[in-house]
Amino acid sequence: MAAVGTAEPYSAARAPSSVPLLEIRDIALRFGGIIALDGVSFTIEEGQILGLIGPNGAGKTTLFNCVSRLYTPNRGDILFEGRSMLWRPPHRIAEIGIGRTFQNLALFAPQSVLDNVRLGAHAHSRSDFVSDALHLPWVRREEARLTETAWSLIRMLDLEEFALRPAAGLPLGTRKRVELARALAGQPKLLLLDEPAGGLNHEEVGELGRLIRRVRDERQVTVLLVEHHMNLVMSVSDKVVALDFGRKIAEGSPAQVQQDEAVIRAYLGTSKAAAGPGR
Repeated sequence: MAAVGTAEPYSAARAPSSVPLLEIRDIALRFGGIIALDGVSFTIEEGQILGLIGPNGAGKTTLFNCVSRLYTPNRGDILFEGRSMLWRPPHRIAEIGIGRTFQNLALFAPQSVLDNVRLGAHAHSRSDFVSDALHLPWVRREEARLTETAWSLIRMLDLEEFALRPAAGLPLGTRKRVELARALAGQPKLLLLDEPAGGLNHEEVGELGRLIRRVRDERQVTVLLVEHHMNLVMSVSDKVVALDFGRKIAEGSPAQVQQDEAVIRAYLGTSKAAAGPGR
């Protein structure tokens, strides 16, 4: 078992295709005497949508925050394209190809939708304070490129009518699409979605599911989805991992996980047989 952060750091060279895009390797994390994660392992292959589920307190958000580098595990490793990423601080995960949305929206409310989306593209910007101040020609060209990237995403996510409006005051579903556009502006290989269906109505959840699939297919993005809305997870995921009390209790296709006895006990407090027919 690799010690935390001891695997070879990420390099710009692409790993062989046989290597999973993301590997969670025996991750454990304690907060004082509380075991938040206890030996969790799984992989995400390039192009997959993986749904991470579990009851409240199962460890989903904790694991998500380990991947996005807000937490550092006490044991295990997290590999991106075959290289450990545990040495990277949170502000440097975008540059290796990881983007994320937030459960509590983190938009710049006074700024326009266009400006919010443009901010997501700056992970790939080469400009600096002096170059910006001098407004050099290459800086102007790069700004034009970032703006076009933002507009292409705004058009893709049907945000054109809101593009020049402040993010503040827009409907929740619209603001969630703005945050998704901003995450995609960084051209991620892996997109982390943190409970994107929270607060949405039934129709909006259905549209979100179609949008996640479309983003994966058209943008060739791999997706790690943490979500309580089971219908959404089961309808869009290629693979599902279930956690309970910080441990992995099931992994497989949506159909396999839905029928798993440990998952049924975790959610219903009873076995499939005890639940009776039709339950």
